[in-house]
Amino acid sequence: MVMDVNKVLDAKGLACPMPIVKTKKEMTTLEPGQVMEIQATDKGSTADLKAWAQSTGNQYLGTVEDGDTLKHYLRKASAEEEKEESKHPHVMNLGDLQNKIEGNEKITILDVREPAEYAFGHIPGAITIPLGELEKRFEELNKDDELHIICRTGSRSDLAAQQLTEKGFKDVKNVVPGMKEWTGDVNQKH
Repeated sequence: MVMDVNKVLDAKGLACPMPIVKTKKEMTTLEPGQVMEIQATDKGSTADLKAWAQSTGNQYLGTVEDGDTLKHYLRKASAEEEKEESKHPHVMNLGDLQNKIEGNEKITILDVREPAEYAFGHIPGAITIPLGELEKRFEELNKDDELHIICRTGSRSDLAAQQLTEKGFKDVKNVVPGMKEWTGDVNQKH
């Protein structure tokens, strides 16, 4: 498939959140209606870019696999379509989460990273639902639970926290900065 694009962004070899960070920056150089191709190798970039586009009003057109490269296509929103990018207002730092775990408080930890990331190290007892599957699987979670959402850096978890809040979950916290700086216990299954 040949796609007519206005800009190509090379985000190959970059992990979350860098494909989104670079996409945000480059999107500002496009005119409304123009299309950008983002080339990435991070498997989580599909869910990340879909969620980011939805949160900003930009249009996620699709993804094409080309060998090891994922080619994502986004259309820049017009002024009428554009939404101001928002952040989930309820945030928890890693130390406070560690204290809740050590205090045996009744909380639910939701890890929204990709399965491979989860397998190589996750907080014991954390539930795994990758961000890209959350829309279809959110009913697996209890709306009355105190939910703590975690990813690698806090970006995907922010988008997940916003999605869950929109679905009626009341007590949702985005854990920052995420697993990349977690120093507590870790389970591995691979």
